[in-house]
This record gives sequence, structure tokens and C-alpha cells, in this order.
Amino acid sequence: MFKKILIANRGEIACRVIKTARRMGIATVAVYSDADRNALHVRMADEAVHIGPAQANQSYIVIDKIMEALRQTGAEAVHPGYGFLSENPKFAEALAKAGVAFIGPPQNAIEAMGDKITSKKLAQEANVSTVPGHMGLIEDADEAAKIASEIGYPVMIKASAGGGGKGMRIAWDNDEAREGFQSSKNEAANSFGDDRIFIEKFVTQPRHIEIQVLADQHGTCLYLGERECSIQRRNQKVIEEAPSPFLDEATRKAMGEQSVALAQAVGYTSAGTVEFIVDGDRNFYFLEMNTRLQVEHPVTELITGVDLVEQMIRVAAGEKLALAQDDVTLTGWAMESRLYAEDPYRGFLPSIGRLTRYRPPSEVAAGPLAENGKWHETGAHTGETAVRNDTGVYEGGEISMYYDPMIAKLCTWGPDRDTAIEGMRLALDRFELEGIGHNLPFLSAVMDHPKFTSGNMTTAFIEEEYPDGFEGVTLPDADLTRVAAAAAAMNRVAEIRRTRISGRMDNHERRVGSEWVVVVQGQEIPLTIDADREGATVRLENGATHRITSDWMPGQPLAVLDVDGTPLVLKVGRATGGYRLRTRGADMVVRVFSPRQAELARLMLEKEEADTSKLLLCPMPGLVVKLHVSEGDEVQQGQPLCTIEAMKMENILRAERKGIVSVVNAGEGDSLAVDEVIMEFE
Repeated sequence: MFKKILIANRGEIACRVIKTARRMGIATVAVYSDADRNALHVRMADEAVHIGPAQANQSYIVIDKIMEALRQTGAEAVHPGYGFLSENPKFAEALAKAGVAFIGPPQNAIEAMGDKITSKKLAQEANVSTVPGHMGLIEDADEAAKIASEIGYPVMIKASAGGGGKGMRIAWDNDEAREGFQSSKNEAANSFGDDRIFIEKFVTQPRHIEIQVLADQHGTCLYLGERECSIQRRNQKVIEEAPSPFLDEATRKAMGEQSVALAQAVGYTSAGTVEFIVDGDRNFYFLEMNTRLQVEHPVTELITGVDLVEQMIRVAAGEKLALAQDDVTLTGWAMESRLYAEDPYRGFLPSIGRLTRYRPPSEVAAGPLAENGKWHETGAHTGETAVRNDTGVYEGGEISMYYDPMIAKLCTWGPDRDTAIEGMRLALDRFELEGIGHNLPFLSAVMDHPKFTSGNMTTAFIEEEYPDGFEGVTLPDADLTRVAAAAAAMNRVAEIRRTRISGRMDNHERRVGSEWVVVVQGQEIPLTIDADREGATVRLENGATHRITSDWMPGQPLAVLDVDGTPLVLKVGRATGGYRLRTRGADMVVRVFSPRQAELARLMLEKEEADTSKLLLCPMPGLVVKLHVSEGDEVQQGQPLCTIEAMKMENILRAERKGIVSVVNAGEGDSLAVDEVIMEFE
């Protein structure tokens, strides 16, 4: 077994690999750029080597710099994580020449399956069902439009060396094909150093389901069930689960066996993933094979009890797999929510800055991983539910504009799907994150969406259910009254604190009134509070009551309450005349008034928002890649105005209405902050 390995990656996946290596008694080496000097993976590793500037193409994907780090530290093996150099055959070749083990597949398998065009051809030769498309190289945007027209719209434009949603666009007509080709080409070059593009038919109403395979160097290849990855935004997975709520056992077996056959055909070893598009009749079509560890691998680990990173290390060291296909069992259900530094209220655009507060929910061990003794540094085995958080950040740390916006992967396990979802709801409610825009509210909203809870979703879920973007959640009346009752009970505790009276409880009660009006989501909810030493009983005008118990004290940013025997978790902040409360995707200002205060509040005027309709504001921190218009130009609705690059993704800003550009305030190459004015209109 190896004594020391180098992790050629950063962030949460580097931390994830370090945890398993530490448990196996293997020393670790981290590499870091200027931007990651104080990163968590650097702190966790036994050694760390600086490899260059913040830009990935000058640090993390420069093979020579990784090789120099190996020479400095004497590491015997490299785990590439995902992204960066993980599917680069030249990197595997360089390691082999240096006598360093690659904790991944052999070079020929990376070349055969890591390249999307080659893998499609090999799958076709192996009689694997594939999506129709053009596998040859495409020279320019006009040729892309011609090919797309021949295939038939809609089409998917994809980077040959792509992954993680980078370099992918859907085109519905020739104009979008030309535009998407150029953007995909640019993103592919920046992210992978390879700008080759191919085009395939986009299957409507599809589900994205993938099979995890694991193979050793002695001829054994297994499949470890499937993962449902249909909740996607901009072709980037957001929520994954295992197993899929859609597959039956026969389809699972067929997909698994086909995946194994494909892997064996190219001499694959280590962990890998075969991705499929599955239609409503459970017909499945091969998309691609990812010759690396997937971002969403934890859900497979949670239902199988197999530590995939450990198995990758053991396979690279020449060991035989200790299990056969019949030993693989799927136990319970697992969910993964990807927490991104993206503001859902601004069209999910990237957000950067300092994490002024970062308090994930406590990790709890349960399920197959805990039973097999492979749980990563978490609590005792409860046997009921589990919470796991794979992360690469910490409170006070910075979210950089140079890398993927992922903050953490929050996972839950339960004996069935409903329990896993409910566990995720509570875990998301308990996740405290401040200082940047993030998608926690959106993740919570999905967990309560009936289409998701029913399991009846496709890759078009977000596009169909949130066509105008995410604007937060409006709680139904039943949930709203629970929040109002809780807010009233919390306000009573705060009022007692404010009286600064010591003595018996009955003295407090004489000073603090029992009648209140809670104003939330545009509703006034009059109620009465009857408190005792154990909690408070809140009575509504219609006679309904809620029993509230909690140990919350004023100033605490998280309130964990029990309302009528069920948990209610609220993130608590200050607001004029009340509180800012967040729960289940809802972000509300809740005001608690005395009856007289409520009467006066009705007379107050609402503050009008500033008119920004004649301004193009930068929606996220980023770099101006291209200005598509100049001062004096007349623009039409939907016309591209400016392209902003942030976190390795290009974002095209378009005109919302017809107008004339009067002033252009930014130039190509400028770095802009959020809400900085790019251009003005007459």
C-alpha cells in the first residue's frame, strides 16, 4: 500500500480524499494556487506545495507543476479528484513515465472513454444504444448550424473533453447553434485546454441516470447501482439521489450489465461512471463515460457501504476487489444537495465573497457506511437517518471567482425515500450560511415540490417549474400559522429580555402582554399567548392552538422549535420592527405588533424600489469578455449586449426590451462588481 499520495485538486473533493487516506494511514500532499493559500484542503493535508497563480490554467491543470510537486514530496501516487487533470491522458502518461501510480483508469481507457467523440464511436461498435449525433470535429459556427439542422432541433452542443456542465449548450435554431458553438468552444478551452466540440440530438423529456462501475486490475468489474441526476440547471447537476425512483430491477440490471461490458471492452480499472438518458418508457441511451470519480459519488457510498475513494486507492495499488457483484446490495435511500455560491434570486448567477457565517448541520452516521465502519469522522451509528457534508470551505474563508462555485455537498440517508427527503429538509433548514448569495432556499423549495417528492421529474424540471427564475417560496397557510405562532412565542421571550426585570415568572407576565398581531407574507394573524415554564400555547382567532417549546434565546441565529410535536427550524435575523425568518425556501420579514402598534402600522407607506429599467447592471462579480453593442446602437429585445465570465462559465446578458444604447461604462477585460452599471439606455 502507498505511504504518501498527492491530491491534484482542490476544494471539497481534495478534502474528501484526504479523509479516506488519513483513515487508511496514508500521508497526503495538497497542491494550491495563490487563491487557495489558506484553503481547507491545504490545512488538512500533511504537506502542501504551492503551484502558481489563481487561474487554473496556470496552476491546477499545468502538468509540469504537479510533476514538480511530486518530485519535491516523494509521493508515490496521485488522486486527481474530478475536473482539472482527472481525465487528461497526457497527465496519466507523465505519471507512468515518472513511476508514479495514477489513482484512476489506465491511459488507454481515458483516451478511449474520456473523449466524448471516441466513446460514442466505441459504444456504437459495441452495439450500445446511443443518441443520434455528429461525432466528427466541427470547424466553425456555420458548420455547427448546418450539422444541427441535419440532425434536427433541438440539439445539444458539447465539449469533447467536457464535464461538470462546462462547454454545454442547447440550441433550438440556427442562431442559437452558432452562438452556442462559440460559447461552448470558449468554455471548453478555458476549462479543459481542449476546444473540440460535437453535437447530438437533445432528447426531450429525458431523465439523466448513471451507473457507477468499479473494476480492478485482475479482471473483476462491478456495477454499484444507479444515481438519478435529473434535477439540473444549465446542464449542471443540482440534486442527486440513489437509487432512482424511476428504474425497475430489470432496467437497472440491463443498464448495469451494459455499463460493465463497455468498461471491460476498453480495459477499464478504478471507479468510473456510465451516463445514460432514459425516456419515459425506460429506454436508455448511452451518453458518455466519465473516467473519474463523480461529484455525486457519496450517494452511492451511502446506499452500498462501499468507500469508492478507498477502493480506487486499493485498485491503483494492485489489490483485488474484495467483493463480487452478488455482494453489492442497495440499502435505503440517499439524497445529495449541491450547495453553490450562486444567487437564486439573480438567476443563479455566481456570487463571491467571504463566508461570514458557515455552520453546517451536525454530521450523523447511519446506514451501510456506518455499519461497515467506513463513515468519515462523524458521530455514532443511529441506524435511522444520516447526515453527511462534504465541503472544502470554512467560516471566514473566501469564495473565489476563479473556480467552480460549489461550497458543499449535503447528503442524507434514510431507510426509504420519504425519510431521506425529510432528513434533507431539516438539514437544509439547519445549514447556516451568510456573506454570499447561495442556493439553499432553492434546494429547500425543491425538497417540498410535489413533482420532486413524487419522483416524476425530468432534466427539464427547473426550466419547467421555474420558467421565470426562482423568486422564493410562499408558505401555505398551514405552515404560515406555525411560523407566526413560533414568531410570537420567540418575540415574547425577547420582550421579557427587554424588560430587564428579575424575579418570578408571574412578574414578567404582568409586564409582557398576551395579545399580539403577527404580520407575515401580507397577512395579519391576531393571536393570544398563554405561557408557562415549559413553553407557550398560542391561540388563533379561529380557535386553533399551537403548542410551542424551544430553548431559543434572543441573539441566536438559529431557532430549533417544536410546534405541536413536529420540528420547526428557523434562521433568525434582525429586521425593522421584527425578524427576518427563513425556512423551507421562504425568506420573510415577520413583524410582531401589539394590537395598537398593528393599527398604526397599517397607516405606514411602503417604500418604492428604485427604477433601474434603463440600466444594464452586472448581475454577478465577473470579467467582461465581450461587448456586443456600442453607444448609439439600437437593440431589440433578447439581443446579446455583453458577455460576462465568472467561475469558468460565460453568461450572456441580453436586452429586456427595445432601446438605444446611450452610454457604455465598461470595457472588455474589466472586472466588475455586483450591480455595477455596464451600460445605460435612452
